[in-house]
Amino acid sequence: MIAHLRGSILEKHPNRIVIDVNGVGYDVFVPLSTFYGLGDTGTEIAVRIHTHVREDALTLYGFATLLEQELFERLIGVSGIGPKVALAVLSGIEPQEFIRAIERGDFARLTAIPGVGKKTSERIVLELKDRLPRAHVAADIAGTAPSEAPMLRDDVVSALVNLGYHRPLAEKAAEAAIKTIGSSSDAGFERLLRQALREVAK
Repeated sequence: MIAHLRGSILEKHPNRIVIDVNGVGYDVFVPLSTFYGLGDTGTEIAVRIHTHVREDALTLYGFATLLEQELFERLIGVSGIGPKVALAVLSGIEPQEFIRAIERGDFARLTAIPGVGKKTSERIVLELKDRLPRAHVAADIAGTAPSEAPMLRDDVVSALVNLGYHRPLAEKAAEAAIKTIGSSSDAGFERLLRQALREVAK
């Protein structure tokens, strides 16, 4: 699966870009939150990628930040929401404001997003309220970069998911490992991963 692309912008449209990577053009759908931060055509960029596979298509979705990608992946896990609606949601509201709306149960703000009705907003709040990517919330809302510790946590979660564990279980195990070993970057990825594997075995 494609997880990351680095190259230059070949084409640029409000909902999609084409990235030239060593002569190969990748068609990538992006939310407006990512689009607004892109440079002009020809600019070198690096984006995180979610590869969505169906029987009849393989589609790439690109994100400037890990927070955007995590929110997208949680949204497509909500019943009745596919990638196109998830992308529309992230295009209609800033990630930090979206998180606050979910935490407050602000249905009015969510239904103001094009394509999101009352029932969809209720499902979003119900299914995501306890599954928000909290490790990055405080840092992003404050406008500061996440520390190395949350990045280590996400690396551990990613490793566990790649090993076949479901994401909610992987997240709980990673958080438990950090509590056991400590949240400093000195903990190291390998130590945290070993401890996380002990946690999922309990």
